[in-house]
Amino acid sequence: MNLSKRIELLVGLGEYLKRNDEEMEAIRHRAWAENKWFLPAYSQLSGLNLANAMLQEDLLVNLAAKYRVPDAKIDKTVGLIMAGNIPYVGLQDLILVFLAGYNQRIKASSKDSVLINHLLDCLYQLDPAVRDNIRLEDMLRGCDAYIATGSDNSARYFEQYFAKYPHIIRKNRTSIAILDGTENEKELGELADDIQLYFGLGCRNVTQLFVPKDYDFVPLLNALRKYDHYREHDKYKNNLDYQLTIAIMNNRFYMTNDSIVLVENESPFSPISQLHYRFYESAETVLNGVDMEKIQCVVGHGQIPFGKSQHPGIMDYADGVDTMEFLMGLRNC
Repeated sequence: MNLSKRIELLVGLGEYLKRNDEEMEAIRHRAWAENKWFLPAYSQLSGLNLANAMLQEDLLVNLAAKYRVPDAKIDKTVGLIMAGNIPYVGLQDLILVFLAGYNQRIKASSKDSVLINHLLDCLYQLDPAVRDNIRLEDMLRGCDAYIATGSDNSARYFEQYFAKYPHIIRKNRTSIAILDGTENEKELGELADDIQLYFGLGCRNVTQLFVPKDYDFVPLLNALRKYDHYREHDKYKNNLDYQLTIAIMNNRFYMTNDSIVLVENESPFSPISQLHYRFYESAETVLNGVDMEKIQCVVGHGQIPFGKSQHPGIMDYADGVDTMEFLMGLRNC
């Protein structure tokens, strides 16, 4: 299967993800039945964003040219261990490995088996020969390289297990936003999306704010009301009630609009339904002391624009590791 054929199939996959017919609706509802965090609307949104940002012919052609992807298929196999925190979260790796011309063996997350299975079925329908290139497996053995995404705890296991193979091991990451107090209503509404889209479960979701002294939180709390409907989601509501109870029991200062809890906390990682914030004295030193190895995105003026954290491009690589460069380097291993 040559490069042009691989690109053609990926473009076809993108067109499939854009569909909103009864079949796709049924798949999204099956995914929701398996994982209640995967609202059908979120599976649709994630698929559409990926189709537009990663599965367009010009993007794939330019990416292949930039990295000098060979025309011929490479007789090596890459094992992928996918996360399952938000819909289609592992799709970028699948795209890049397929474009690069490698075989791949995929261990899907138990939280996201429906969507990935369906995508592979789509590729198989477009070209049955893809079955020789991509397969789902419960155990990944005998691969030439590995790309694994998980928690800090699982990363320690991955690093030990895959030590003798070329690998990319991804750990816990999250995102932050730097506010200067001049944000308008539109920007705050877009920031609300950065915070709450996909219930805040993605590594590109903002979980901590850096704000100037005397920052007025009321406009932000009002902007976050666009996600008041989360209170009707059982899992989210349970987390919200728990975080409110903990704050009250600990006599801790908090702010809430009844759908999210804001607390001052040095940690960039916040639990579901909670948002951390920190005050800063100077814009020049705002990130001093921040462990940037834990940060996926920084949102704000002069950073990633508000509302764009969950819209990565095909070369916005997770953890800042150039996945395509890694894959091209495997040719000589």
